[in-house]
Amino acid sequence: MFSKDDARTIVGVIGNIIALILFLSPVPTFYRIWKKKSVEQYSPVPYLATFINCGLWVLYGLPLVHPHSTLVVTINGTGFVIEIVYLSLFLIFSDKKKRLRLVVIVVAECVFMAVLALLVLTLAHTTKLRSVVVGSICMVGNIMMYAAPLSVMKMVITTKSVEYMPFFLSLFSFLNGISWTAYALIRFDIFIVAPNGMGSLLGLAQLLLYATFYRSTKRMMAERKAQGEIGLSEKIDTHKNGHVNNHV
Repeated sequence: MFSKDDARTIVGVIGNIIALILFLSPVPTFYRIWKKKSVEQYSPVPYLATFINCGLWVLYGLPLVHPHSTLVVTINGTGFVIEIVYLSLFLIFSDKKKRLRLVVIVVAECVFMAVLALLVLTLAHTTKLRSVVVGSICMVGNIMMYAAPLSVMKMVITTKSVEYMPFFLSLFSFLNGISWTAYALIRFDIFIVAPNGMGSLLGLAQLLLYATFYRSTKRMMAERKAQGEIGLSEKIDTHKNGHVNNHV
């Protein structure tokens, strides 16, 4: 007999796969950083936010805090390790000033997570109370992580271009929100439903923006390319004419 727990496990596994793709989506960025041996203008903020977010969700999913949440631990544990790799690359290829700031923030985040775990496990004596305390903090962190693309969405509306809003990142953000909302609705968990429900809506909004401005973006990029080619041909002509005139 197919039970609620079976359905929750299947949806959770799908959620794990989608979230893993989402965590791995910055790999091309870090390949570029590694190749250029510089972080250039890239910001470590999204990776710092995801690092502490994953750490908090691992704490939430522990049997001592919120039993029957193994799939929450597995994906966020994986995400935590991936973010450590990303932040390590940032440390290696940043200048001294950025590196020091990054170390201070990472240490502060680790201390916060350790103190929270210690206080929750020693002062809260039931899994229900532990779930409420850690879940509330996780919910805030998750909403902040999902809210990060709002600045990009504003830029898309202003410029009428989706050039700097990657389609697959938007798609998997939407699918990730949907899968974890479904997971939390099967055995109701407000701390997972609330941020992921909001994440689903933000992901959908990004996809609608993409559909709205896709054609205008293609047109603008084609015009820019054409102007670049015209500019290049003019430079070549000018160079040729100058060359001829010098000989005359």
